[in-house]
Amino acid sequence: MSDSIELNPDQEIALGRDFTTLSRHVLSHLGSYSADAYDLSALMSRIGLAGKMVSRHLSRAGLVEDALGVTGEVNVQGEAVKKMDQYANRIFIRAFEQSGLVCRLASEEMEKPYYLPENCPIGRYTLLFDPIDGSSNIDANLAVGSIFSVRQQEGLDESGEALDLLQNGHKQIAAGYILYGSSTMLVYSIGKGVHSFTLDPSFGEFVLSQEHVRIPSHGPTYSINEGNFWQWEDNIREYVRYIHRQPGYSARYSGALVADIHRILFQGGIFLYPGMVGHLDGKLRLLYESAPLAFLVTQAGGRATTGKQEVLDVVPQKLHSRTPLFIGSSEDVALVETFLRGEKPTGK
Repeated sequence: MSDSIELNPDQEIALGRDFTTLSRHVLSHLGSYSADAYDLSALMSRIGLAGKMVSRHLSRAGLVEDALGVTGEVNVQGEAVKKMDQYANRIFIRAFEQSGLVCRLASEEMEKPYYLPENCPIGRYTLLFDPIDGSSNIDANLAVGSIFSVRQQEGLDESGEALDLLQNGHKQIAAGYILYGSSTMLVYSIGKGVHSFTLDPSFGEFVLSQEHVRIPSHGPTYSINEGNFWQWEDNIREYVRYIHRQPGYSARYSGALVADIHRILFQGGIFLYPGMVGHLDGKLRLLYESAPLAFLVTQAGGRATTGKQEVLDVVPQKLHSRTPLFIGSSEDVALVETFLRGEKPTGK
C-alpha cells in the first residue's frame, strides 16, 4: 500500500479554507447539529444563493436587456424603483419559496411583508432585507450591496401585520450583508463574532476569508454625504468642521452604505447619516439597514447610535421606521457623540 500524499502547510490551509463553506461554518459556530442549527445553516445558505444570483445578474447588467435604469414605479419610501431593485427583491423571495424555513419576508421595497403560506406551518423565521443598497450606483458600475436580518417569528401573526417585528434590534438572530464589488463578499454574524466569505466563481461557493473580524477602535476614514451640509443641525456641521482641521482624516463616501461599512469594518472609521431639516429621522430604515448593520458592527467591537440611544435599543413604531445612524469604531462614535451633546473634545 502506498503512503498517503502529504501537502505542504500552505496547501493544507488553502484546502481547509475551500471546504469551510458558509453553511458548514454556521453549524461549526453553533456547536450543534440540532434541527434548529440545521435550519439556521440552511437559511444562511439560501441567503448566499440569493446573493450569487444577484451577483451574476449584476456582472452582466450591461449586457442583459432591462437590467439597468428605473421601472417607472415608486416604492413605499417614495423613491424611484430601479429595475435591479425589483429583480433582486424577487430573487430573495424565490430563494425561500418552498424552503420550509421562513414564513415571511419583509423588504424596504414592499409596503407589507410577503407571506409564504406553504412555509408557515413549519417556518419559524422572518427574513428582513434591503435587496439592493446603493442602487443609484448600478448604472455607473459602482459597488452596491444587499443587507439582511433574521428574526424569530413570535405568535401566529393572525392579523397579517407582523407586529412582532416591532421590537428592538437585540431580537435579531443573525444579520449581515453581501457586497457586490471587485469580488462578491458575504459578511455575517449569528451573535458569535463577525465572519467574512468570498464567492469563488470557479466552483460557485462562498468560502471563508476571515474569521472573527474586529473593527479597529479608531480609523482615519469618515463617510458622510457632505452635499447635505446645510441641511444638518449645527452640531453636525461643527463636527465636520472639526474633522476638517484634524490631520490624518480622509473623506470616503461611495453612495452605497454596504461599501462604506465594509471599509470601516476592516479599516476603522465612522459612517454618519444624520437627520436633516424636515427629515429629522434621517433616511435609513431601521429594520432593513440600521439595525442589521448595528448588530454586525457591535459584534465586531464597534458601536452604532442614533445620537440619542444605541441603535439596537430602538423599538420601531412601524415596519418602515427611519433613524439617524452614526456607526463604526468605538472612539470615533464617541467623538461625534461629544458634538451631539453640544460639547467640545477635551483639550481641543
